[in-house]
Amino acid sequence: MIEILKILFCLPFLFYSCYTDLKSRNISNRLWKSMLASGSGFVLYELFFGALPPLEALKALLLSSGLVFLSVYILFQLGAFGGGDAKGLIVLSILFPSYPTFELLGQTYPFVGLPPIGLFTFTVLGNALLLTIIVPLGMFGYNLLHYSSDMLQKPYYMFIGYKTPIATLKEKEHLALLEKFEETEKGQIKRKHVRAGLNFEINQLPELETYAKKGLIEDKVWVTPGLPFMLSITAGFLVAVLFGDLIFYLILLFIQG
Repeated sequence: MIEILKILFCLPFLFYSCYTDLKSRNISNRLWKSMLASGSGFVLYELFFGALPPLEALKALLLSSGLVFLSVYILFQLGAFGGGDAKGLIVLSILFPSYPTFELLGQTYPFVGLPPIGLFTFTVLGNALLLTIIVPLGMFGYNLLHYSSDMLQKPYYMFIGYKTPIATLKEKEHLALLEKFEETEKGQIKRKHVRAGLNFEINQLPELETYAKKGLIEDKVWVTPGLPFMLSITAGFLVAVLFGDLIFYLILLFIQG
């Protein structure tokens, strides 16, 4: 019962973090502090009244939070995701030092059973990373529906972005350009691919519009929406709770043939 309560407790915080991340690409530290403070009762209950003896429960808590903190800190420094995502994962590692299992309507969850390494937050992160594959596939499908022959010039762009008219850029938020445009002394445009996306600023718009009017570039440019990773983390959390570890399950399927 305690596991179901913890899961239900976390969901509003995770859903709200998705909302703020989508809206402003920022998650307030206050959200995670509130989640940890109000969820501390669960931590204390499990330390003193949980299934494990207090010392074993404390070891599990320190192991979970310590390993996750070290891992997400390294990934954060490498630019894999933002600080808000990292803090959310750390809070989850404290609230779930062991993998949550529960029964509901005669069914035991997670559906495929526990993975060999029972660190729940690592499963959430692994699921989130695997689910991000859906994004480039969805982007490619969108581009196929809006296909134009000039897309063949940069076919790999079809997996990471889409083309949009320059005139509409001022009406859109949280987009990044996939190309950098520089005018040479001969009046030609030098294009340079920006791997991670170049943050678009509104003061760049007149420059792009001028290039388009001169016929130096097309009236559409490649952009990437840069969807927030918190969406993947929340989806990874739900999959971990209900289904299990996607990576372990896929490996198992592969081994079994």
